[in-house]
Amino acid sequence: MTRPLTGGGAASGIDERHPPIKPRRVSFDWSSTPLHWVPGDPLATHIINSFHIVLPEGEKWFIQCVKDARPHIRDERLLEEIKGFIGQEMVHARSHQGVLDQILETAGIDVSKITDAAAKGNAERPAQMAALKERNRRAWRRRLRFELAAVASIEHYTAVLGQWIMDNDRLEKAGVDPTMLDLLRWHGAEEVEHRSVVFDVYKAMGGRYPTRVAAWVVSLFFLYWALIGGSLYLMKQDPTVTKRITPLRLVRSYRRSVRKGHVPGIFKLLLGEAPVYLRPNHHPSKVCSTPRALEYLRKSPAAQAAGYDPY
Repeated sequence: MTRPLTGGGAASGIDERHPPIKPRRVSFDWSSTPLHWVPGDPLATHIINSFHIVLPEGEKWFIQCVKDARPHIRDERLLEEIKGFIGQEMVHARSHQGVLDQILETAGIDVSKITDAAAKGNAERPAQMAALKERNRRAWRRRLRFELAAVASIEHYTAVLGQWIMDNDRLEKAGVDPTMLDLLRWHGAEEVEHRSVVFDVYKAMGGRYPTRVAAWVVSLFFLYWALIGGSLYLMKQDPTVTKRITPLRLVRSYRRSVRKGHVPGIFKLLLGEAPVYLRPNHHPSKVCSTPRALEYLRKSPAAQAAGYDPY
């Protein structure tokens, strides 16, 4: 199965055709990965580690939203892509959980204050949605559409970050741990590969532009909290960071990390993508590169070890 080129994709020279979206059953050995896997840059390490905190439960929420919508989808191609999306997100959640369990927890960094709250929300959501659907189907549909729009917004940013990390050769030069770099690039490549799925589900559920904008605003605040709040939380718990953590010191470290290419500029990322995502005629196929994602997946050590051939 291939996706046809959209008008926007053809105009921008982006080929959105791809093999069927399928999960790659990867695994990672963290026994040799240090806590500061960006050498000499604990802040850059923990900015990206903040994703490891929110993604295991976040990916499970994405899956719940898409599963709720699936019975209402009639397009056979989209149903196949939903199946692949769910499989990929399940592997993503498991892989990032491994970082929490085997790297952060081993170092004495406790993130349960965040992860337990997210897990509780995911555990309670199915019953809440079922009760709402029974009481008021229109309200259930509105809530589901809003959640799908929020997930689609986040999926835009994860795809853009995936493209960034695949294209960023400065990470190898910085000596980033190769296992962690492969996890981030494998995940990023799959985010690029399936970037259109939730957006298409949202549209198929009758999602309209005003809701997409409102959900983007909520997603923006969530991502800001995840990146800024999460990295500060980790820095304060890091037993190897002995210097006093002050706002000025953090700002200087952050700017240095951005200049070195260890992390993207957070504010540029969050706000700079607004004109792209908020175009009324936006479609995910107009951004990022599916061929580039497949190129990386063909050479990813983890994907190769899993025996996956994209073709």
